[in-house]
Amino acid sequence: MHALRPLLRQSLFNLFAATLACGALLAPRAAGAEALLLIEADSGKVLQAENATIPWYPASVTKIMTAYVTLKAVKDGKLTLDTILTVSPTAASQSPSKMGFRPGTQLTVDNALKMMMVKSANDMAVVLAEGVGGSIDGFSALMNDTAQKLGMTQTSYVNPNGLPADGQITSARDLGILARSFLRDLPEYEYFVHIPAIRFGKRVTGNFNKLIGRYPGADGFKTGFICASGYNLVASATRNGRRLIAVVLGANSGTARAVKAAQLLERGFSQDNLTWLRPSLGTVDKLVPVDASPPNLRDDMCGGHRKRPASDDDDALIATNGGTSGSASATGGEAQVTFFTAGLQPPLMKASELMASAPAAAEPVLVYTGPTRTGTALIAAVAADADQQATPKPRGKKSRVAKKPDAADKPKDAKTAAAKPDSKPVATAKPADGKSAAKPAGTKHAAAKPDAAAKPAASGEQAAKPAKPKAATKPAKPANNS
Repeated sequence: MHALRPLLRQSLFNLFAATLACGALLAPRAAGAEALLLIEADSGKVLQAENATIPWYPASVTKIMTAYVTLKAVKDGKLTLDTILTVSPTAASQSPSKMGFRPGTQLTVDNALKMMMVKSANDMAVVLAEGVGGSIDGFSALMNDTAQKLGMTQTSYVNPNGLPADGQITSARDLGILARSFLRDLPEYEYFVHIPAIRFGKRVTGNFNKLIGRYPGADGFKTGFICASGYNLVASATRNGRRLIAVVLGANSGTARAVKAAQLLERGFSQDNLTWLRPSLGTVDKLVPVDASPPNLRDDMCGGHRKRPASDDDDALIATNGGTSGSASATGGEAQVTFFTAGLQPPLMKASELMASAPAAAEPVLVYTGPTRTGTALIAAVAADADQQATPKPRGKKSRVAKKPDAADKPKDAKTAAAKPDSKPVATAKPADGKSAAKPAGTKHAAAKPDAAAKPAASGEQAAKPAKPKAATKPAKPANNS
């Protein structure tokens, strides 16, 4: 009997260890890591949920609600897709990512929606908010009222674009409810959530949702990023007539969120033979909210270990592992992660390689400023936008600024100084007459500003520096959290 005790004790220990291992596989991850949710679009049935009811900062997935409220107003006849909206100073002052239009620029609801959903343009979100709700506060009230009606009990909105603000909170649960509502209530406007790319003038911008054009059947929705939230994604895909919605909150890169969403979707579509072993999780609206503060991932996402500032439209970040943009290493250390290698089914494919591949060829959708146009008028409008993009030559102007100090050191008499303006127009090939050459500093500074707005670089700190024009073109661009 005494001889059997060690064996019995070892067997019990092995059983206990195995139980703990199974529990580790099935237990949700700790709050603050990430939140995952997978649901059926039609029924709302929950297929997988981890931290799905923990509050989270939404970032630009907020724009799903902005689009929902706007398109509901269109459907209800309060405005049309052809309604012309005007860019206000408030809209123009939003942080990147944005289109960078000057105050007074006009465009249609249709074009503003396309720019907002594909480029995640923060200025366009405000243009829509002011056009529908009269102001940011008025539109935010509409967003909150809509959220309550849809059953999004963990959500509150302060602005229409998801830029950092106290009180801007949601959860994976609520985002799943919103995505389902969008598909159910606005099927005729569904194309706004899966446009592969837009062309504005000469610029082509691809959808930040990397599943579009890469993952088989992907057909929506929206990405988001601020330092506090990490990389967020609401994604949908349809296969054999069955549509699933995946929500990923808090991933560590733009590609990583796409990989995780693809994994969730693939698992849902795979219909493995062990589904009967899993307990029913009910429907998304029945998930019980957690009363907690949202995790703040700022240090992880935008801390000093990043080689460059992270942003939603710059997946060249790959800061933690020193990879290159577009490579498999863009998953933030998960380049070799395959579908559910830790789960109960064998790996199916390398999701990171799928996300790193080029998207399927697709014609970008034309967007433009001004009223709705067709035919030759549309061609003319696109050409006009392209000409406006080409008019400022910031690179040439900056080179002139670089030469100025050298030239200023050499001349020490009035004759040499007087000869200086004549050489400048030749170097830049821009001014056509002596008058324009006489005011190089003014034209230089005015042209440099639009370039800064078009390049996602403006922030509150940078906006304060134009008071020193000679230093305005030189500071390094700060992190942009949108």
